[in-house]
Amino acid sequence: MLRFCRADLSGLALTCALLVPTAQASAFELSGAWASQSDLCNLVFIKKGGEVIFAELSDLYGSGFVIDGNRIMGKAARCTIESKKQDGNSLTISAACATSIMNQNMKFNVKFLDEDNLSREFEEIPGMSIRYSRCKL
Repeated sequence: MLRFCRADLSGLALTCALLVPTAQASAFELSGAWASQSDLCNLVFIKKGGEVIFAELSDLYGSGFVIDGNRIMGKAARCTIESKKQDGNSLTISAACATSIMNQNMKFNVKFLDEDNLSREFEEIPGMSIRYSRCKL
């Protein structure tokens, strides 16, 4: 009887280990402010009322965006992330975006360089990318 219980418990443990989803070792956190040059973060973004927003003259110093949950905020557009698909250190984001004059569905291809750096790859223009660094505000 004891041998039977041990066999059942070890089988149960193996089954549970196989069924419990594991976190991807390469899952990256996107939330936060991202600027095209890390040393200019304080000129691109400011904190106002606990929220990170674009500085008034941020365009003079570089580009950037803020991700908060499923929202992406750029200087001229606001997007809602509809889906994400990660493959290794690459992430494809599908989002519904709006500017002051139009709405558009967009696809963003992002490659994670490390925890605080990523590049946006442009599928339509092979070899073109823009690097962004996480801002620590």
